[in-house]
Amino acid sequence: MSDTQYKSQRKTAQQSGQKILLVDDSSTTLLIEEMTLREHTQYELVLARDGEEAVEKAIAEQPNLILMDVIMPRMNGFDACREMRKHEALRKVPIIMVTSRGESCNVEQGFESGCNDYVTKPINGAELVEIVNGYLLVTQGQSQ
Repeated sequence: MSDTQYKSQRKTAQQSGQKILLVDDSSTTLLIEEMTLREHTQYELVLARDGEEAVEKAIAEQPNLILMDVIMPRMNGFDACREMRKHEALRKVPIIMVTSRGESCNVEQGFESGCNDYVTKPINGAELVEIVNGYLLVTQGQSQ
């Protein structure tokens, strides 16, 4: 088995069983994130289109990572993050805000709401995959 095949097989094994919740009210953004992650990873993906749906799906699906927009209908990302952190099973799940709101007051509000990271759009595919893999490999290592 070549070194490349081994790394590819190891990567797939590390990603199997890992679940990501993608949250954005923009169908275009969700589609781009979903296509990028499906093409370059083996993670299971769950989608939500607003903060309320995100909280419901996070509780039901128990994802390993959440990528969430800030500005959404029904419940914004900050409030959804606060709500998720109230649930014991979600307290340690990494939440990454992925948003066009890059002003320092928004970044500060994001961290105050309980997110682990704050990334501004547009985000390129390679950066998205690198961030996701980084968080999930760290959390997988902690659970072993």
